[in-house]
Amino acid sequence: MGRVAELERRQSAMELHVINSIQQSLDNNQPLSFQAVASLRSLIINPATPDSTLSSVLDALTRSLQLNRDPVFLHHAVKLLSDLASHRPHLSPFALDLLRSDSLFSSASPRLVGESLSVLLSLASIGNDMDAARFVSLCLGPSVSVRQCLLRNAEKLVFRESVLLAVFLGFTRDPYPYVRKEALDGLVKLCKNGDFDDRDVIEGCYCRAVELLRDAENYVRSAAVRAVCEWGRLLVICSEDMNKQDSSDAVFIQLGCMVRDMSLDVRLEAFEALGKIGLVSEDILLQTLSKKVLGINKDKAYKPIEGLDISVSAVAGAYIHGLEDEFSEVRMSACYSLRTLTVFSLRFACEALNLMMDMLNDDSTVIRLQALDTIHHMATSDHLKVEKIHIHRFLSVLVDSSSVIRSMTRKILKLAKLPQFELFKLCIDGLLGNLEIYPQDEADVLSALFHFGRNHGKFTVHIIEEVAPEMEPASGGKLSFDSTRVAAFLVLAISAPLSHEKDVSAIPPRIFSYAVTWLGRISYGLSDIMNQEKLLAYLSECSRSSTISLADFKINEALLTVEGDASIPLCSKVDSPVSMPFWKDSGGISDYHHQEFLSLGKSAAHAEYELGEHSELRKYVNLIFKKVKDSWSLVELGCTTEACKGIRACKEEVASFTTESPGSFGAVAFTLQYLQVIEMLAKVWGHLRATKMLNPNGVGKLELLFAKLDRRLREISNRFIGLSKGEELQILDLVLVACLLRLSKVEICCCNAAMKLLSSTVAHVEYLHKEGSIEPSNFVTEVKKSLHDADSSSSSSSCQPLLFKKLLDSFSLQQFVLYGTPRSVHAELAVPGNDSENPLPFIPGIPASIPLAITLHNVLTESRLWVRISMGEESTQFVFLDLNLIRNKKRSINVVREFTFVAPFYRTPKAVSFTVRASLGLECFRENVDRVKVFGGPKCELTYLCPEKEIFLCKSTECKSKSAFT
Repeated sequence: MGRVAELERRQSAMELHVINSIQQSLDNNQPLSFQAVASLRSLIINPATPDSTLSSVLDALTRSLQLNRDPVFLHHAVKLLSDLASHRPHLSPFALDLLRSDSLFSSASPRLVGESLSVLLSLASIGNDMDAARFVSLCLGPSVSVRQCLLRNAEKLVFRESVLLAVFLGFTRDPYPYVRKEALDGLVKLCKNGDFDDRDVIEGCYCRAVELLRDAENYVRSAAVRAVCEWGRLLVICSEDMNKQDSSDAVFIQLGCMVRDMSLDVRLEAFEALGKIGLVSEDILLQTLSKKVLGINKDKAYKPIEGLDISVSAVAGAYIHGLEDEFSEVRMSACYSLRTLTVFSLRFACEALNLMMDMLNDDSTVIRLQALDTIHHMATSDHLKVEKIHIHRFLSVLVDSSSVIRSMTRKILKLAKLPQFELFKLCIDGLLGNLEIYPQDEADVLSALFHFGRNHGKFTVHIIEEVAPEMEPASGGKLSFDSTRVAAFLVLAISAPLSHEKDVSAIPPRIFSYAVTWLGRISYGLSDIMNQEKLLAYLSECSRSSTISLADFKINEALLTVEGDASIPLCSKVDSPVSMPFWKDSGGISDYHHQEFLSLGKSAAHAEYELGEHSELRKYVNLIFKKVKDSWSLVELGCTTEACKGIRACKEEVASFTTESPGSFGAVAFTLQYLQVIEMLAKVWGHLRATKMLNPNGVGKLELLFAKLDRRLREISNRFIGLSKGEELQILDLVLVACLLRLSKVEICCCNAAMKLLSSTVAHVEYLHKEGSIEPSNFVTEVKKSLHDADSSSSSSSCQPLLFKKLLDSFSLQQFVLYGTPRSVHAELAVPGNDSENPLPFIPGIPASIPLAITLHNVLTESRLWVRISMGEESTQFVFLDLNLIRNKKRSINVVREFTFVAPFYRTPKAVSFTVRASLGLECFRENVDRVKVFGGPKCELTYLCPEKEIFLCKSTECKSKSAFT
């Protein structure tokens, strides 16, 4: 206590000395001394400093700025004024006026001017007060850093467009390259945000940007490409209607010249810019795909502006150069840029398809994915024309080593429509080859076969007639249940009666009776179409009748086709419109959700109630879940950093959702929690799926990641109620993956605990499957089978990392779909009136009473809650909170309980004052897995429902002193 009082006395003495120095300088009309200036910051940031003292500080700084021009003093003054504006809002206008004054901006020190500008810009308080003359004067000053800072932040300044335009254009000729770059970027922003209709101005900006395409510095040329693109598009808009096409072609050719630049960044910018040009002639587009100048383009040139001629030959082979570039980033950019241009010309799309087929051989999986995306984009614009020479290369992707590549190829085939039986049969053989080599793809292959067969009813009947002997029972009257090939043909047969085509011959009814014996396997593959009950009824009817109608089973027509109800024309004889985006596909929806949602047989009224109340929010949330599924594809490819960036972007997007409407808080909180789980899982996956051994530092980092992942999984499993069984099963899938990841590395594996958790989770999954009549996924089936084999094996001494790695290969993240409205289980904890100046009293050695104001949201009465009180890391105690003793005992998932609970703290120290931290935890029961050894505390791990609350306590005789916590 004596030491604290001594420190307080010294602090008070120092502050008194500073105040006296301030008063003395004001009385004598002298600048502040360096010692006084150095001590002023403690007065400014101290919340106890009175306003009168701060006003004196401001007056002293004002007087000193007029009398003292020493650069060191001015530097300190800027820092003090910045602190004053930040910490004292009521004095902020006066401090900012000083920062904008001539005392600082007229300084000979460029560094000081730059610091003043940085402070003003950071506080967003310069735009309305800096006049154009001062802005231009500072830009013309000797300091390059000040000039660069002003140009970079010019859009924050409230000036006329003409002033900014003149400044930006002028400084594109600055001798310093970074200034030229900032000037060009300023022109780009001005073009996007401004309103220009003067053609002379537009031509001037465009010409200046074209000149800088030949600049010596890479980053200047990159900025020039962006400027040419933006001002070129504006040039096209302001052109006369008869000249718009020529102007657009000229801008396209000008940008195409840069795709051979020596700089990687410039080439990337060039291809990105090419994809933004919205109107290009077919002759120009075809020239980009041929290194040899085409006859129609020989001696052909454009002159968009007087004195600026450009030949079409400059763009010869532009996309060939990009797709053959040594850097995968450029190939990716070229592929995407080409994708956006295929909508303008069928002939260009046909020629580009040859290049896309070559790109399917690229070493980079990401580029192969982009090539498939480009092919699909051609189809959606009705510009895809695959010849027989292409079909073999296209189908070879079905046996690609990447599951994502195979999946995307099947998505295209789900929409395909072929004019020739020969090509149809080749596609069927390709899907069968996919199924034979990768049996884990069975569900998606069967789904693809169903859609593909339905789009080709006549061809399907023909091929079923050819393979009918394979589907017949053996001589003993028994069917072969081991042949996936038979299952594939049965799915084809099932699809024929539902075909769009007319006059389709009937499939022999006995074929449908054979399919009944494969009911479980087929229904899992067709879970996006109908549930097992409807499938059984459909097969039963087909086995008795040669004709069938959708109305007989009330099957939704929309479910039978991929969203958009359109077929992709893979050959020239087909011209069906396509309206479905590449990423939209019913196969992407979780198998769990479709099986459960369809099998429950919910009434239309119930479904409308469930989906209608928060339909808009739920739609946005499900789009976020779709993005997460797509990001997981990058994790499987080893691009963990890029995937985490995408997930973090999703988190920022979800955080912006409003939670004001009733029920929306739970959906938003659940989505954020799910994103955090996937992000942690991706980080752990990236570490553990590497083939190299972990070093000691890596082991420590990985253990920390696992601890965070386990905590996130506990929270999402226990802090939300109202989830469907399908949603719970997907969360348990993530728990299984976390267990397998632990078991797959011997360096960090605690085998007994991990195996125990794995077994209990599998048991819970089996219970939910049985209770909800939901078919397990391939991943869960493989895990259950491996556990059964391990239990029956006589060797139970050690874990088998290779086995668990193999199980992880069968995992594929399903898209999470939110059908209901989850409710967040959370709490609020407060100690009314308690802070460092108003501590709670206590007597050393005697238990202290801590009154806690607690608010519980959606906490069930049977839940076991514990108040955790800790004093540092060495002393922690738990107090059980019995909800049965609290009023409002009604079991409700929408109840809010508010009450006061007095918690005792037994371990009061022999000290004048101390602090403790309190939080509220929910005990998690997991089949005796997470047992913790705490005497008198919880038996299982806790999931905390609120942030820790710091509580201040002071010895009873000292409570009136406010210095106890100083």
